[in-house]
Amino acid sequence: MSQLAGKVWREHGALEYRECVGEDLKVKMGVSFKKLAKPKPGETVVFSWIVYKSRAHRDRVNAKVMKDPRLASMMDPKAMPFDHKRMSYVTQASLPAFESRAGRRKTRTVIFANAGKSPGF
Repeated sequence: MSQLAGKVWREHGALEYRECVGEDLKVKMGVSFKKLAKPKPGETVVFSWIVYKSRAHRDRVNAKVMKDPRLASMMDPKAMPFDHKRMSYVTQASLPAFESRAGRRKTRTVIFANAGKSPGF
């Protein structure tokens, strides 16, 4: 699922597509992803992000992605390997101190979800 999604987003213009599986979730400071996501026994927290040139670029890329037939089967909530009702989504812009070398701010879309009891996690 993540390999196909990453391929599709990049083909439609995303600068980066990353998916990460929670590893060290027992942190002592702040609020951990595990506490925010409240995974059930056997679930793993998955964190992903997509990088775009700007908000307008994000909107253009996502419009193309949502129409891509390769992702149609993954859009069915019953077919997802995670509980889509517990998925979180946020868009952020880079702070000026972390702008790209060209001086342009990049926009990141961050998503985290609980993965079901999937092999390989």
